[in-house]
Amino acid sequence: MLPAFPAASPWVVPAHWRAIDLLSDLHLCPALPRTFEAFAQHLRQTDADAVLVLGDLFEVWIGDDQAAQSFERACLAAIEQASRRLWVGLMVGNRDFLLGPQALAAAGAHPLTDPTVLHAFGARWLLTHGDALCTADVEYQAFRREVRSPAWQQAFLARPHADRAAVAGHIRAESRARKSALPDPGDWADVDADAARHWMDASGAPVLLHGHTHRPGRHVLGAGRTREVLSDWDLDTEPARAEVLRLSARGLERRPPEGWVDAPA
Repeated sequence: MLPAFPAASPWVVPAHWRAIDLLSDLHLCPALPRTFEAFAQHLRQTDADAVLVLGDLFEVWIGDDQAAQSFERACLAAIEQASRRLWVGLMVGNRDFLLGPQALAAAGAHPLTDPTVLHAFGARWLLTHGDALCTADVEYQAFRREVRSPAWQQAFLARPHADRAAVAGHIRAESRARKSALPDPGDWADVDADAARHWMDASGAPVLLHGHTHRPGRHVLGAGRTREVLSDWDLDTEPARAEVLRLSARGLERRPPEGWVDAPA
């Protein structure tokens, strides 16, 4: 069964904008200091009018009280500094779906619904994190429905911070175990092509932009449709990975983070 296309209000960007930077899957955490610095440097140096993060900015987010932690506080401060000159939009992903209004306010960032239908540079673009379209992963989709429900989130956020951290650690360990059983990333669940086409047709957008799968590239889906997959970021291990997808009147351009000379071209 194809996933229903959630109601998404079109977002028409200001006519004077000249460029939008799209990023995804940075998985920021204290163990990735170079990745965080590359992100912060890009925010400082980009000449784009907006930076949109399409989910999984953080490796884990267990509630907005996490913003009191020193690393997370530094991340939000870097975004807030950038938000004084850029429009910063944050979409939640499968790792940080509990990113809430208090954290967004501290970052000076705007929430992006998943999906978002972007009207920019004379065209429509469909933005999503991508996990909802990985329909072959039946176990994950059941988990996703559970944890995205208001009742589950209310009960989880009512628990002490230490309990939430323990639950998150257990879930991450299970996820790592599942992936280690499939060492080739090509065997991991990918976005379903029919589901992607369904969402694109429902939104009237011929191009789908998403992250989540950590398989950057372009996929032709027929009838003028294309799927553009954003890169994940990791500049603390080898091989280093970091990429910005620049959207402008010229179309889409893949480029390294601004000023980060060690990033892959």
